[in-house]
Amino acid sequence: MQTSQQWVNYFEDNLQKKRINWQQSATVTKKELAPILNSLQAWQLGESSDGKNLLKASSSYAERIEDPFYIKAVKLFIKEEQKHGNNLGMYLDMIEQPRIKNDWGDSLFRKVRYLNNSMEWWTLAVISVECTAQIFYQSLKDATQCKLLKEICDDILIDEIPHIQFQQERLSVIFQSKNMFARKMSFHFYKYFFLATSIVVWMAHRKLFKAGGNDFRKYFKKMKFKCAKTIGKLKYLAEEKYVLQPS
Repeated sequence: MQTSQQWVNYFEDNLQKKRINWQQSATVTKKELAPILNSLQAWQLGESSDGKNLLKASSSYAERIEDPFYIKAVKLFIKEEQKHGNNLGMYLDMIEQPRIKNDWGDSLFRKVRYLNNSMEWWTLAVISVECTAQIFYQSLKDATQCKLLKEICDDILIDEIPHIQFQQERLSVIFQSKNMFARKMSFHFYKYFFLATSIVVWMAHRKLFKAGGNDFRKYFKKMKFKCAKTIGKLKYLAEEKYVLQPS
């Protein structure tokens, strides 16, 4: 487990890396674009969030645990997500497709997150969405032969792995602060929330997932595996008194 200072160092370094060649043309075909455009636009909107409510929750949390580096790490995490949104937006501009301002899926998740300003709720929601994002962007990459779009997806997929680790480590810290009964109850809630989120995302973007070679069976199998790798890691904390310490 990394400290907040180590995460700040990571994000500052990673934000300097350029992995996309913007000198090449966007070559997506109309046939490829048909099943993916709506989802591409919706995800671009979601990645472009200003993170205001997340910053509010993380600021209160960082002050409570006396860790000023944590809020700085969260700000850099949001900046990296906005980089993804900007890259997707630039691609939409190149193919002369509009950037949308409203999407029912994005609005739903924002409303759900706003119901609770706790760091625990936010972290759980972000983990769930980031895990679906891994399958989303791999599917998007596989649904087209456009090299530029593939590079955009690769850049995001590289970033998503540490993003999930960053959030999973924080959820573990929050989780271990609970008593044993609360841990057991929370563990089951986390798991069912994660899987419910997976289904909602499938419903919103099934055309893109299918275009990328994932029917519901394949998609949900992958999401259950990701649930085991993230939420599932907390199971032992729900069964014994164990304290996770930063390395």
